Amino acid sequence: MNWYEKLNQYFPVEEMKSKEHMELLLKEKGHMYHKDEGEHHVLMYAEFDQFIFIDYLFVSKASRGQGLGHKLLEKLKRKGKPIILEVEPVDYEDTDTEKRLKFYKREGFDHASSIGYSRRSLATNEVNQMEILYWSPNNQDEAAIFEGMKQMYEQVHTYKDKELYGESYETVDKVLSFDEEDNGDNNILSKL
Repeated sequence: MNWYEKLNQYFPVEEMKSKEHMELLLKEKGHMYHKDEGEHHVLMYAEFDQFIFIDYLFVSKASRGQGLGHKLLEKLKRKGKPIILEVEPVDYEDTDTEKRLKFYKREGFDHASSIGYSRRSLATNEVNQMEILYWSPNNQDEAAIFEGMKQMYEQVHTYKDKELYGESYETVDKVLSFDEEDNGDNNILSKL
């Protein structure tokens, strides 16, 4: 099974980029968009000057619990930049969502509860709510994480979207919001 098939079998259709989209990012933005793959994992990430964005992290069921996900994150952490990623909210009918959140909590990630993220899928036309998690070696505040998310959305998620999908994703201002009054009460990791 190739790297795209592994991702496509694991991630919901509404979260997946097309293979053409990812190949175009690797080809045309190879200086910042990267693929790290092995027999039991696929890691797709974008490295910016100020942060790293994990687009997809897949570890096969056969190798879960053996420290592979930890090793992949440690490799990125050694770069000394904040790491940002998107996760689905906890769905108690899908135990993988809770396990995934517990994994990131163990790895030292925080929930950017002040950032709202709601994106319409071009594949399903459904609006998806996602949560933003981040790890920071130097205590970045959520405002900086928000700025990173905006930059990533415009340079990765919507890259050549009209050309690739026949229509454009919503603008960053419709998709991402920042609540300066957030007091952390909605921190999904604190409830685990």
